[in-house]
Amino acid sequence: MATITAPARPARLTSGRLPRWTPWALLGAALVASFVVFGVVAAGDDLADVNVAGALVVGMIVYMALIFVVSSIVESRRKAVDRLMTALVSTAFILALLPLVSLLWTVVANGVQRFDAEFFTYSMRNVVGDGGGIVHAIWGTVLVTLMAAVIAVPIGLMTSIYLVEYGRGKLARAITFLVDVMTGIPSIVAGLFIYSVFALLVRPGISMGFMGSLALAVLMIPVVVRGSEELLRIVPNELREASYALGVPKWLTIMKVVLPTSIAGITTSIMLAIARVIGETAPLLLTAGYTLSLNTNLFDGQMMTLPVFAYNQYMNQGTNPDAAIARAWAAALTLILIVMLLNLLARLIAKVFAPKISGR
Repeated sequence: MATITAPARPARLTSGRLPRWTPWALLGAALVASFVVFGVVAAGDDLADVNVAGALVVGMIVYMALIFVVSSIVESRRKAVDRLMTALVSTAFILALLPLVSLLWTVVANGVQRFDAEFFTYSMRNVVGDGGGIVHAIWGTVLVTLMAAVIAVPIGLMTSIYLVEYGRGKLARAITFLVDVMTGIPSIVAGLFIYSVFALLVRPGISMGFMGSLALAVLMIPVVVRGSEELLRIVPNELREASYALGVPKWLTIMKVVLPTSIAGITTSIMLAIARVIGETAPLLLTAGYTLSLNTNLFDGQMMTLPVFAYNQYMNQGTNPDAAIARAWAAALTLILIVMLLNLLARLIAKVFAPKISGR
């Protein structure tokens, strides 16, 4: 006989299970109530001064209390605790996201007003007020960072390969310890180190783009080493053993099996290292220096970079402070866009060079 199944009834407050819309309704009510309270408190002042972040935090706290109480009454204490923990994790995510969203909004809102053709085609040569651009700072940032990557990536990658594939005993432990120490080195120390070396070997007071690249490379190497080391360690040993069983030497196994398997993660770690150093200001002030003109020679003369440009425009505002501040915000936005483009490029490279899996 055919079995007739009764249609499922929607959840009700009396059925022991909350409807799907209940958490959203409680969240909306809590946020509305929180913003109303904060609006009433700020009514004596300007309503634009309402503490949005505070209202969101208080609203989420009220929502957690409401969802726990309602779920305890309608469902069970176990389900209420589950909903409370879900709300707590969501609140933590929102709190972590708020500074990022606020930062991006502030930079975009203040920096987009100078995004014009002049800003990206002119330098600051002979400019003391309005106008000017950052073409010299963009070239300086790209060249200095590229040279730093050319220096740091091979050293860091080969160090991680040694630690994973060859390193044993006291030497490997000493290298790991030194890499961990270098990870916490302040950026100004790296700049002072490179400046001191060149002052002793060449002449005091020297500044050029290559010195900035060396300072950034010192900061990049430990990041590349630690990231690449962890990714090489998670490559299954079965892949290495299968290659050895076919008579492939170890160095070729690393080149053809281990590195291609982890290339996506290694590329990501390299991009993280670049993002770590591309916004550094202190070491570049000491090493690469500062100039108002375009200089594309890393080994001759000072070079301007975007972080130093933004810092200088804020500290030395010239005859028109508003124009200088606008240039500083636009330089910061340009730096963020460059980092974003580098990350997109890294994902593309990882997708192209990652090992292909048949059937997908």
